[in-house]
Amino acid sequence: MKRASGFTLLEIVIAVFIILLLMGLAVPSLNGVMADRRLRSSLDRFNDLVRQAHERSLAEHRAYLIVLGNDGVSLRPLTFLKTEQHQPVDKVTLAPGDKWSIKFTAALVKRTPAEWIFWESGVCEPAEVSFAGTDGHWTAEYAPLSALAELNTYAAR
Repeated sequence: MKRASGFTLLEIVIAVFIILLLMGLAVPSLNGVMADRRLRSSLDRFNDLVRQAHERSLAEHRAYLIVLGNDGVSLRPLTFLKTEQHQPVDKVTLAPGDKWSIKFTAALVKRTPAEWIFWESGVCEPAEVSFAGTDGHWTAEYAPLSALAELNTYAAR
């Protein structure tokens, strides 16, 4: 009598257990990758605002502000033209749990406003910008002449 070939129930249970074990090990590392991607996105988005402020102030020969508010960070001209709407040029909204802060390293007073100005020549005040959120935190220093960032700390969760 010929025996039927196939998998036993025990073999199938062991295979499913191994697959679930491998998936259980992979999911936490995927969460870390996704947190790093979201944190990198916040840094890239802020650097894009800085680049826009620098380029617009040079191209239009007028001052621009990066304003840190409770709901996010916005880019707007220092003074609006009569033909312009009083709206930000660009804005990054905050997710729940996210926090931005700015410190002017060359400021003479400790308490400074949450506005970073880019003058008509494209020059800005040297600043240290910090971001902390659910995905991690970063801190970057921005040069006054070029507004290029030097990343001081970067830690994803």
